[in-house]
Order: sequence, then C-alpha cells, then structure tokens
Amino acid sequence: MCKLAIVILNWNGADMLRRYLPSVIKNSRVEGVKVVVADNGSTDDSIDVLRTCFPSVDLILLDQNYGFAGGYNNALKQIEAEYYLLLNSDVEIRQKNWIVPMLDYMDLHPETCACQPKLMKLFADNTSCDNLFEYAGAAGGYLDKYGYPFCRGRIFNTIEQDKGQYDDVVPIHWATGAALLVRSKSYWEVDGLDEKFFAHMEEIDLCWRMRLNGGKIVCITESTAYHLGGATLNQGNPRKTYLNFRNNLIMLYKNLPEDRLRKVMPIRHILDLIASAKFLLSGDFGNMKAVIKATFAYRKMKKVYSKQKKAVQLNGDNLSSNYLKPYSILWHYYVKGNKVYSSLPED
Repeated sequence: MCKLAIVILNWNGADMLRRYLPSVIKNSRVEGVKVVVADNGSTDDSIDVLRTCFPSVDLILLDQNYGFAGGYNNALKQIEAEYYLLLNSDVEIRQKNWIVPMLDYMDLHPETCACQPKLMKLFADNTSCDNLFEYAGAAGGYLDKYGYPFCRGRIFNTIEQDKGQYDDVVPIHWATGAALLVRSKSYWEVDGLDEKFFAHMEEIDLCWRMRLNGGKIVCITESTAYHLGGATLNQGNPRKTYLNFRNNLIMLYKNLPEDRLRKVMPIRHILDLIASAKFLLSGDFGNMKAVIKATFAYRKMKKVYSKQKKAVQLNGDNLSSNYLKPYSILWHYYVKGNKVYSSLPED
C-alpha cells in the first residue's frame, strides 16, 4: 500500500494531459506518492500519449465512460493507498511538494476525512493573472439552508482575488472534486461517489455523507493548485445545468432528515421555478428546459433512493443542523448585496 495515490480521471483529454500532467509529476515527487491516470474509455489518442510521453505514470484502463463518479469508483477499487487525491486533468501544479502540507495535516488530525488545496483560476493561455480564486472550489465550499453551494472566495459568479483573507484552516462543508484529498477508509465507509449522479455535485454529496459519518473537512491553503475549469462541460451548458439541478435535489433528499426536508423542498421547487423563468425571459430555452427536466427526473429517482436515504440518515437527525448555513445565499447575494464570503454573517 502506498501513502498517497494521485488519481487523474481522463476522458478524451490528450491535450490536457500533454499540457498539465508534467507539472503534476514534477511537483509531486514525494516518498510514498504515485501518480495514476484512469482512462474513462477515451476514443482520442490519450492512451498513446500516456504510454509514449509518461511511462512512469500508472495507467488504469476502463472499458467505457462511467462518468466522474463511476469512473473514480471503478479506478479506486484497483488502487491500494492510505489516501487518494482525486485530481482533474485540467489542473496545473506550480508548488514543489504541494501535497506535503495536506498530508501532514491529515496525518496529525485523524478526525479529518478530506481536504482540498487553495484552488486558483488558470486561464487557457496558462496565465493566472489577478490572483483569482477558481469557481469550482476556491478556499473551501459551503451549502446554504436550501442546498445552494458557494465558496470562500466565490459566491455565484462573483470571484474574489486572493489577498490571504482566507488563509486560516477552518471546517468547510465540502471540498472541490477538482483536487480532493480523501482518506481511502473514509471514502469506502460511505460507499464512495454516487454513480447515479454521473457528474456534478457528486463530491459535495460525498463530503456530506462523510461528515454525517463523523468526519471533518478542511481547506489547506498552504497548498495551491491552478484549475482551468469547464474542460468537460462549460458553465451555461444545458447538460451541465440539468445535472447540477437534478443532483442537488437528490443530494438534499438523501442527506436531510425528513423534518428538514419537508421545510426545504417546497421553497427549493419555487426557487428552481424562478430560475427556469429567468432563463426563459433571457431567451435561454435550453437551460429553461434543463431545469424543468431536472425537477421531473428528481421525482422519478426518489424511489430509487429511499433505502439509501434511510442508511445515510442513521446519524443525520442529530448532526444535520451543522451541515447547512442557517441563511439563504440568494437573499444575501441578490437582496442584501453581500457578494463576498467575508460579508456574510457568522453561523
């Protein structure tokens, strides 16, 4: 068993591998650490690129595209390691031994089940000007009372500059799937990522279940990664909108106890209806249909999740109040004008 396996899930990402994998290999040369690429049934020249240009990297070949969740579950079952680091293929690493602060913290805090580095914005030309946090995780993620995700450093589409304002280590609700370091034991205790999600929101759901299981999650800002983002589906893509809305509703259904769920869901459905109307008024019919389709898909999938919900909720009734912020991020952002995390009320 190795100490840490850095596992990059690849699907038709040959260009990303050529561009960013060298930086991961170069800056992750730490004893007990290996880099693995799990190929999710690529049809481009990814395999040839890996075998020719990166012979030192372990390669796992999956027979088809299982999505983010299924791809990682199938790959991680084949890896023996104390820790996994799920790393997107569009992540560049510039900090030598960047994983050491995260590993040191995890070793010293056995109650912590997962962590993430500070996630910074990488642009297509490989620059990271303005020192901007990255949308997908910034300095750690949270959920508001209705299940909407936001981050220290990013609320909706408002992205902050990193001025060291979030460099403290504090508990977070979820860590980014773009660079998620997790104890393998904690991962499998909750059965890993939910494969029915396919992609989007699955890391938030995983983190929620691990926290219900007694674990803690933090952001280690001594470690930094640069994320391009949108390499598979860009923001505003109807398919991405559909998965985000559907999976978010499923996540709430699974992880909230019944008394909270009965209060949250009616309001969430109204808010989603408003989101759909907003797309309609802006002429974005694709995303309007995606939100409506997501609501109907959620209702169909509830029956599938009834047994899993009961299992998840064994600890949830006593702990769930700690896992959502007690306010609406929509209210603070759009009505009160609180556009940055530091302007939000403390719990």
